[in-house]
Amino acid sequence: MAAEPSLSAKCLAEFLGTFLLVFTVVCNVTTGSSTFAGLSIGAVLFVAIQAFGKISGANFNPAVSVALGCIEALGSTGLTWNMVGIYCGCQVLGGVCAATLARLICGKAAPLAVTASYSLMSAGMCELFYTFMLCFVVLNVAAAKKNKEENGQYFALAIGFCVVAGAYGAGFISGGAFNPAVAISLDVTSWDHFGNCLWYTLFELAGALLAAFLFSKVRPTDFGNPSSKQAEELLSEFLGTFVLVLTVSCNVLAGSAAAALSIAASLSAMIYALGDVSGAHFNPAVSCAVYFSGRDAGFTGTKACFYATAQVVGGILAGLIAMGVFGSSAALSFGPKAPFHLSQAMAAEFFFTFNLSFVVLAVAVSALTKTSHFFGLAIGFCVVVGGFACGSVSGGALNPAVALGLAVSGGGVANALAYAAAQLLAGGAAAGVFKVTHQAELESPEAKSVSSPEAREKAFEDSRQFCAGG
Repeated sequence: MAAEPSLSAKCLAEFLGTFLLVFTVVCNVTTGSSTFAGLSIGAVLFVAIQAFGKISGANFNPAVSVALGCIEALGSTGLTWNMVGIYCGCQVLGGVCAATLARLICGKAAPLAVTASYSLMSAGMCELFYTFMLCFVVLNVAAAKKNKEENGQYFALAIGFCVVAGAYGAGFISGGAFNPAVAISLDVTSWDHFGNCLWYTLFELAGALLAAFLFSKVRPTDFGNPSSKQAEELLSEFLGTFVLVLTVSCNVLAGSAAAALSIAASLSAMIYALGDVSGAHFNPAVSCAVYFSGRDAGFTGTKACFYATAQVVGGILAGLIAMGVFGSSAALSFGPKAPFHLSQAMAAEFFFTFNLSFVVLAVAVSALTKTSHFFGLAIGFCVVVGGFACGSVSGGALNPAVALGLAVSGGGVANALAYAAAQLLAGGAAAGVFKVTHQAELESPEAKSVSSPEAREKAFEDSRQFCAGG
């Protein structure tokens, strides 16, 4: 076993990692491309976590450290409050040094300001939800006992993707700090604009507390509490779909030029965070595909309906919250994009939802072709494929929960229902094709164990307990 890094090594890692993050933020804001700024900042977080993760845990964010302190206090493995304080000090110091140097190099500051016509409350809500997402993903991919034991190689990618997810939609209003060290550093070095960081930090820390609380609910056994499988799975599906549809809504309402990339990042991050809890469908069409594929004897029709309900409720709530943050004046009716018609949009939704559903079956369900580390990336990038390819035709929803979430908040429910029909058919079609292309695996020991009478009897009992709330 490798020796534990010293306290000085950990402090230096947190200082340098936060320095790199904030320096990149300021350079992007003052001189970079607005289209690629979110990707650049997410990328520096990704590479810094890869570099320093085994030294300090690579928090680089006081909100993350506070979330880790909370789960430690609740009985899981995180950080002691003493270490939280030390880490926060190193992070803020690193951030302020970076912002000061970047201001000298670039010749101007990057003030922490709310976009004109939006309120501090709207900016605060953006910071709360995406700091929550960031902290929640960190806890699940880096602190959860199961993922730590498996030593997954995707944790840094999932965390970096959280920044990409929030930067293009929510960042349109708040600037997308999602980190008290970033907020404080930008505010302090702006000199004549100081004050907003106090408000931002309050909401970011609230997001951290919410993340720790919900982490304890989706993984109660990490805290020594009994498992309630149904509650954990349905909460997982609700949260994953909520974050996905919130990201979709924010990007649409902000008119983001990189919406597909941002949405894909949110989906990938939440799949990595919750894949081992519920399977991370976050899409009724995917649940339909998994059910009709027959590869999971425990995923019954009843369970698929419960999943779809949780997903749709999460999507609708996210759409309503996004509308509240952006204001009703930003509402856009859901449906085909001119000059295309509903039939053309439905066809586009069918084919790209088919692609998404089939890839899920291939990389996450199949015993023959599933992948241990790239599954979240592959599934998420199906949104990049469909979003850029057919976004100007149908909007690229590829998900009934997304369609209904956008329609309930902005209008166009009839169009959303038509889209949902095409998407669910696509999920069923993907399952049919999957059975043909992956026929060989039916002879594998894994497949035979799933389809055996004993497995089906156990699945029936599990389904009965699931419906009973056990």
